[in-house]
Amino acid sequence: MLKKTFAAMAVLLIAGAAVIAADVDLQDVQCVVAPKAAKADKSAEYKEGKVYFCCGNCQGKFAKEPKKFAEKANLQLVSTKQYVQKACPLSGGDLNPDTAIKVAGAKVAFCCENCQGKVADAEKKEQMKLVFSDKAFEKAFKKAEPTKE
Repeated sequence: MLKKTFAAMAVLLIAGAAVIAADVDLQDVQCVVAPKAAKADKSAEYKEGKVYFCCGNCQGKFAKEPKKFAEKANLQLVSTKQYVQKACPLSGGDLNPDTAIKVAGAKVAFCCENCQGKVADAEKKEQMKLVFSDKAFEKAFKKAEPTKE
């Protein structure tokens, strides 16, 4: 009886994971490694979520050096709505919705106009670092709660 219960739980867990993966919209989402469209069948587990790639080669490159691609992977977690913003990526403070701007296509808000200005005035590569580096990501973004149906 215990084995059947565990087997049933395992099936439900796998089915639940498949439903969550199916909910990820990859339209306009680029591979973490190359500037190409991401594909649902090329993915890797990352920070309690999944990141997506255009091909197996990029998937392999990411597996070898995930830190090298952390900013783009963190952006992709937000772009696919697996993570949501909860605080300012610079200060960790409460968000002011009036400060929201687009950073690499993702809507990002800040605690104040000073933090917003620092990011808005930076070059695109520096914007990514300011908002989506592991340190900033840890301050500002949290795993999205699963939706109940």
